[in-house]
Amino acid sequence: MKNHLRKILLLTAWFGLTLSATSLAQNIDFGRGEVLVKVPASYEASEATPLIILLHGYTSSGQNQDSYFKVSNLADDYGFLFVAPDGMQETGGAQNRYWNASDACCNFFSAEVDDSAYIRSIIDDMKQRFNVDSNRVYLIGHSNGGFMSFRMAYEHSDSVAAIASLAGANHLEEREAPINPVHVLQIHGTNDETIGYQGGDIMNNRYPGALNSVRRWADYNGCSQNGVGRELRDLEASLPGHESGVLKFEVGCKAGGSAELWTISAGTHVPVLSETFAAQIVEWLLAHPKNN
Repeated sequence: MKNHLRKILLLTAWFGLTLSATSLAQNIDFGRGEVLVKVPASYEASEATPLIILLHGYTSSGQNQDSYFKVSNLADDYGFLFVAPDGMQETGGAQNRYWNASDACCNFFSAEVDDSAYIRSIIDDMKQRFNVDSNRVYLIGHSNGGFMSFRMAYEHSDSVAAIASLAGANHLEEREAPINPVHVLQIHGTNDETIGYQGGDIMNNRYPGALNSVRRWADYNGCSQNGVGRELRDLEASLPGHESGVLKFEVGCKAGGSAELWTISAGTHVPVLSETFAAQIVEWLLAHPKNN
């Protein structure tokens, strides 16, 4: 009997260690239904922890986007909190999920929805629930989610430290610079036929190209417009070698701001991501905190 109890205790202890060694996935309702949240195994309430929010593309969802990008898989390795929210569903058509990000993308039924306020509420709620590092709040977005990330950077520059957009775009119209600098990374394939690398329009609503989006943020951040080329990167698994060029705008920038463009040569709208794609983005974000 004693040996049996001892085995149970040992098994219980082992099971507890196993749970503590992996991130905790949970669902939290931030006001629109349950959302995927992951807490790293290393999380301690006494230590400020980075927060990464992943914004899906048009027709997708938070969990589907994470299945593609695989960012949450890195929560333990890099020690960040992770949220993958869902956009609203359209009231007509195929009832696709979307973000109301800009005139071009993607509130096609002109619904009254304030996604900017909703995502900001997620940031604020996470700060209430966890010890979030206010200098390390980041957004990653694909396509429509990239457009939305740019909007969040502009409208919530007090809170957002950096964004990374794949195949998204900035707003088109001229605006005054946001109150605070924000680090911006745009990733875009030259063969993207959905959101054009050189810019384009959706239902006659224009959006800027990848380089123009980055240059606009370089200007907002006070950076020199003379971008500097850097090392090539491997972002696309189906293309040979290190296919992606890097252009940095980081000279003369205000503290806490910079702009960068990773161009996937021959890359499409939904590239076959390299094994290190997510890690490269996460490492870039974590290296670009706010400067408060």
